[in-house]
Amino acid sequence: MKIFKFLLTSIFCPLFFLMAQPKTSDDALGTRKYDEFQKPAFCGTSCHIDFYRQWQQAMMSQAYTHHWDEIEYFKLAVPHAEKDKMVEGVKAGCNGCHAPISFLAGDVPPPKPEKNSRANESVSCEVCHSITGHSGDTPFNFNYIINPGKTKYGNRGGNNSPEHDLEKNDFLGTAEFCGTCHNEKSPYGIWVKSTHLEWKEGPYSKEGIKCHTCHMTYAEGKRASMGNSYKDTRQHLFHGAHDPGKVKGTIELRIHPDIKEVEPGEKVKFTVALFNQKTGHKFPSGSVEDRIVWMHVEAVDSKGKIYHIPVDKKGFEGEEYTIGSDVLAYQDMGIALDIPDFKGVQRDGIPLGDRIFRMPYFDPQGRVTIQQWNTKSLGVDYRIGPRETKLETLTFNVPDNCSPGKLKVIAVLNYQKLVKPVADFLEVPDDEEEIIKVNEHTTEITILP
Repeated sequence: MKIFKFLLTSIFCPLFFLMAQPKTSDDALGTRKYDEFQKPAFCGTSCHIDFYRQWQQAMMSQAYTHHWDEIEYFKLAVPHAEKDKMVEGVKAGCNGCHAPISFLAGDVPPPKPEKNSRANESVSCEVCHSITGHSGDTPFNFNYIINPGKTKYGNRGGNNSPEHDLEKNDFLGTAEFCGTCHNEKSPYGIWVKSTHLEWKEGPYSKEGIKCHTCHMTYAEGKRASMGNSYKDTRQHLFHGAHDPGKVKGTIELRIHPDIKEVEPGEKVKFTVALFNQKTGHKFPSGSVEDRIVWMHVEAVDSKGKIYHIPVDKKGFEGEEYTIGSDVLAYQDMGIALDIPDFKGVQRDGIPLGDRIFRMPYFDPQGRVTIQQWNTKSLGVDYRIGPRETKLETLTFNVPDNCSPGKLKVIAVLNYQKLVKPVADFLEVPDDEEEIIKVNEHTTEITILP
């Protein structure tokens, strides 16, 4: 009898353990119900009013409804997934981070934002405060472990409220918590988002400076309207790549000439130092396939004539993708859009010869793609790392007709959330292609008569 019990236990316990493991990533699809999650307004109209108002203005509340995300998902990702078995998982998988409750409820594709369904809650209070950890060694592709219910998890713990129990869970204060959605592999196994990994490899992780330090800053305040006040309350701001105030000043730049006085017909070399003094990851990060950061330099002579100065080439492999060009790209959009032999659109949409700080993504045919799910390889990574300084030179051949006097030279670093030719082609609202000036600096030389 004892032997039978032992055999039964040794067989049943491992099976029970396997059955009890929480479902994460793709396996979590359809494992929950909508009514297991409270709506954000419930949290925001009772106790957590201030946090709720902060969240409403952040991209966390717009991860599903944001206009570019809607266009990218319904116009490109869904139809592409229906035509290519290799990427079919993105039809559901995109929602693991952009509309988590809908993904967990198996409601994919969710109704479009205009239907005002629960998918519009995007990344809600209940999502983050129901997460207890992640599966596997590396956080990525929504491999969070989520346990919705009366118990809510936070960094501090404390007394239970009338609406829910409160349990301290240190995981919510880790960078890995953020990494479950801010790291992503494409169906081809390529890291197409790696913000957490960039942080982990950089200097800030060694110093204990986490994502929260910059994106959920400390301030004195209350967690709940009837609760205690704390000096180190995390603000639910989540300000990042879509916030001009966060982007501006990210990179410091300074420009200087090698000589101060030149005659028409002579050459002068300008050096620009670009220092990333603000981000704990590379800049740009996240949706690198969409975003473009570029340096534009121009000179203005004493009579107001403007001269564009292209960057000097350095000669590294893949450099052609880091200098403004009029080549076409993004041909794989034609798959989703049913445009046979689609020629693509202009790759950069910036002045020719300007330096671009980017990492190109390539589709299975080796063409530059805007579709992270269709990325099979990556090009040169020419972004600016945390505390990294890049030096760029520009050689200016002073024209014979350049007016004598002071020549003012301005270096500007610009940022766009989405490259303009793609935004125009897909009719994305103008604010997505807005040029945000990250920083600028001016120097001058004298043009001799």
